[in-house]
Amino acid sequence: MSEKIALITGASRGLGAALAEALAPSHHIVAVARTTGALEELDDRIQAGGHAATLAPMDITNTDAMAQLCRSVYDRWGRIDLWAHCAIHAAPLSPADHIDAKDWDKSVAVNITATGTLIRFVTPLLGRTGTALFFEDPRGGEKFFGAYGATKTAQIALARSWAAETVKTGPHVHVLSPAPMPTATRARFFPGEDRAQLASPRHEAARLLAGLEL
Repeated sequence: MSEKIALITGASRGLGAALAEALAPSHHIVAVARTTGALEELDDRIQAGGHAATLAPMDITNTDAMAQLCRSVYDRWGRIDLWAHCAIHAAPLSPADHIDAKDWDKSVAVNITATGTLIRFVTPLLGRTGTALFFEDPRGGEKFFGAYGATKTAQIALARSWAAETVKTGPHVHVLSPAPMPTATRARFFPGEDRAQLASPRHEAARLLAGLEL
């Protein structure tokens, strides 16, 4: 029971995968994402470093699946020491009056509803001493970012409320600010930019974790 457990939602690529690899030397990683192949590639990298992960190829909008996952984590380990929530839906850029209904519904489901559900499910596993991490993005209110910006802003507002509510009781909730990275999400928004000028996810994972007591 001395082994630390880190739950990473959105672990298949980008910052989520980089955090999983950075934490693997000190935590057993429970990696959650929809893409099985990308999770297996992450597992290969973690195992190559002599560490271990548990793969959970699941959709975080499936409430029953998330409930079962958290129950399984409890039955096996009894707790989670760290939860990093990196899962996000990046809807296509669109004027506010042209947002596709399906894109809007998926943005709300992934970025807001699933986050609220996971907070309820994960809180008992974190207890008083666990840590939860969220990652802000300053796109709210920018033109053409209506679906992504509004729902990402709502997600972070929920996280900040949770952080304020748990200052004295725990768990420790942090909202962190990553530098721009060459992720698939950013490429969707800025397809023509020079990605060489962006911070690497591995560097950002190390920088963000360095400021925490884990």
